[in-house]
Amino acid sequence: MQREDILKRISEIDAELKRRRTPNKIDLYNKGAKRHKKQLAFHKCKKRNRWVFGGNRSGKTECGAVECLWIARGVHPYRKNRKDVFGWVVSLSQQVQRDVAQAKILSYLPKSWIADITMLSGRKDNPAGGVIDQIKIRNVFGGISTIGFKSCDQGREKFQGSSLDFVWFDEEPPKDIYEECVMRVMDRRGDIFGTMTPLKGKTFIYGEIFMNVRKNPEIWHEFMTWEDNPYLSKKEAKLLESALDGSALDARKYGRFSAGAGLVYPEFDESIHVIPPFAIPREWQETISIDPGLNNPLSAHWYCVDWDGNIYVVAEHFAAGKDVDFHADAIKEISRKLGWKTDARGRVAALIDSAANQRTLASSKSVAELFCERGILVNTRVDKDVFAGIARIKAFLKKDNGEGNLYIFSNCVNMIDEFKRYYWADGDTPVKRDDHCMDELRYFIMTRPRPAVKNEEERSAVYEDKLRRIRRLKRGRQW
Repeated sequence: MQREDILKRISEIDAELKRRRTPNKIDLYNKGAKRHKKQLAFHKCKKRNRWVFGGNRSGKTECGAVECLWIARGVHPYRKNRKDVFGWVVSLSQQVQRDVAQAKILSYLPKSWIADITMLSGRKDNPAGGVIDQIKIRNVFGGISTIGFKSCDQGREKFQGSSLDFVWFDEEPPKDIYEECVMRVMDRRGDIFGTMTPLKGKTFIYGEIFMNVRKNPEIWHEFMTWEDNPYLSKKEAKLLESALDGSALDARKYGRFSAGAGLVYPEFDESIHVIPPFAIPREWQETISIDPGLNNPLSAHWYCVDWDGNIYVVAEHFAAGKDVDFHADAIKEISRKLGWKTDARGRVAALIDSAANQRTLASSKSVAELFCERGILVNTRVDKDVFAGIARIKAFLKKDNGEGNLYIFSNCVNMIDEFKRYYWADGDTPVKRDDHCMDELRYFIMTRPRPAVKNEEERSAVYEDKLRRIRRLKRGRQW
């Protein structure tokens, strides 16, 4: 071998060693001191239909791009991997594909993983400058995986026929294309995942995914805000926020759905404020709060306060078109199951809207009197100041450290739903609809509950259990 050949070979070896020592961008994803906890929650979730509703610059698109590459390569750290994977990336148009989803995938894709690229336009040696049809990925289990690119402007017909392992929607698709893609992943028990900023308001995704009206157990969603992105500076976030207001702020900062006006409680975050039920110490029991209704729904919730002043909503009764007897019996039965405190005569105490004092022509007694006769000692002296109550609830939802003082048990489904759909009207008041839980929550919050008195004999085990649960919340709700 000639000297020139030896030097050339040494240079090639040095280059290869340098390449191997230099980590790829995907190897650095969510590694190091700063980690995007909600991105990790998305990747760790085992549900088959996962969505991230995120504001601009919240880090949502990285989720989809990295998820696609991990699945195709067979190196997903939290899911079962397989070879010869076939999936689609779906964008709104080919131009959006090139500028957003395609660009993000290429930024994370190591060249050594690429087996081939097929272009719709442009050259394969410069894929970023054109529109990609397919990328072939070398799978670590052998074989070749395929990431295909589709755009919604092609129409539903272009989405028929294939059996897929995954579909990533980069932004919200039309309903017919979404439904077609759901059919495409059925044969292989594949995954649907989407990352989007809900700029279109309450579309079908709002009902299908966010509200989960079909109660599909495989649906999961997460909100990402600017505060969740550890790589976005506070200065930049303030500049972005100064240019937005109302519904635009809801969507572009918080990733919230909007109907032309802002959410009353954009601070509400299911990943923080909704927790699985657990046994509540008797000392935490505070009171029941009721928003009365006969034809309209009656809403009642059971409220507890721990030794640190955190509020827990632990049970609910919610029903419409029923009489006082029905509601009183239901409230007493739930209280019995909870072991709720009573007075010496077995009666439970509750707050109730002062409107319950009113008598009608149909009855000589008020709703409050009827409840009292049935063992529900209602107190109608509640503070109904709407603005002060909303401000106080906001303070309980979000402390300065980004955590909450208000936790809702996951079985309180009506209260959780109302938090999602409680919007400001055109003026300075909330829309007077779907607000029964919100009203009686406000009645309770305005009583300014004190922390429960500590029982030193029980404090150690119970208090440590609560601290353990809060720590798990901080680590991403891994219960």
